[in-house]
Amino acid sequence: MDFSLTEEQQALQNLARQILQDQTSNEHLREIEAGEDRFDADLWRDLARAGLLGIGISEGCGGMDLGYASLCLLVEEVGRSVAPVPVVPALVCAALPIDRFGSVEQKQRLLPALVHGESLLSAALIEPLNEDPERPLSTAKVDDGGAFLLSGIKTCVPFANRAQRILLAARQEGGIGLFLLDPNTEGVRLARQQSTAGEPQFEITLDAARVASEDVLAGPEDAARVLHWIVQRTAAANCAMAVGVFDRMTRMTAEYTAEREQFGVKIATFQAVGQRAADCYIDTECARLVSQQAVSLLNQERSAEEEVTIAQMWVGDVGHRVSHAAQHLHGGIGVDRDYPLFRYCLWAKQLELSLGSTARLTAKLGEGIAREFSAYA
Repeated sequence: MDFSLTEEQQALQNLARQILQDQTSNEHLREIEAGEDRFDADLWRDLARAGLLGIGISEGCGGMDLGYASLCLLVEEVGRSVAPVPVVPALVCAALPIDRFGSVEQKQRLLPALVHGESLLSAALIEPLNEDPERPLSTAKVDDGGAFLLSGIKTCVPFANRAQRILLAARQEGGIGLFLLDPNTEGVRLARQQSTAGEPQFEITLDAARVASEDVLAGPEDAARVLHWIVQRTAAANCAMAVGVFDRMTRMTAEYTAEREQFGVKIATFQAVGQRAADCYIDTECARLVSQQAVSLLNQERSAEEEVTIAQMWVGDVGHRVSHAAQHLHGGIGVDRDYPLFRYCLWAKQLELSLGSTARLTAKLGEGIAREFSAYA
């Protein structure tokens, strides 16, 4: 499969990289991290002014309609800079399904403001004691007025305090439904959580929280299919972000070892150091290829079950190895919070945890292969 970028994609990638590099210096990120929300509103607006928030959004809603693969290029650049902006939860988890499956009214009400950097969206895909986001434990009941009353708990919801709407799934009569929850509505309680990378995340407790009928994204007849669509693209986008994280860690390590001296020589010339750094590069490129395979198939609306699972497995393993090697080759400075490497290691770990354990993913992949073989037996 050809993963070469078009001229348009190269231009978008370069534009995103320039904006993000200019506004994510170590000193600036330390200032943002000193605040409670860890959100760079100025950077978010600058990305909007450059048109980058609308990469995957249809032109009728103010976007550029360049597809999922182009959007993942932006996601990768955010990973490379660990910029404090919610590109995956806002643009992938929430905006893409609204643009694809939402009503005309929902699109016009929610997406133009997001594209212009005036609002945020988020998604709640995780529940306590539930490892399968496609089988929610939360429930939804219809009240006398035709609205839905949601009950349950969602965890690790990014930027829930700033979101105009939060996309979530709940069980209802006949199957499941997808809803666009207003976090300010009665019956919603937000509790701030501590995340590995410092991203602002919240636990949402729903106690008969009301969602009007116009905020239903999909009902029992379509919601399972739409939710699977969302979960697949969220996982692949997180893999793309991880590739950016790994790439920057590897390059940062190469730059450091090329300058650091021991016994009067650059440590990059030591064979063991060179081999360790080369392994990081190989791991990163392998993660890039499997992630691009998954993203490319999803961009074409083709099945990518195995490819997404393989990408998740690689990201989990590579993140651990590259982080460990980067810390090792940096020596003590790697854990100094005045030096930027720690942010990348924390994001690598958070992405690994978000994508799931390698053991569970390997078992999932094996079960899928076994089903395929049994179908031909």
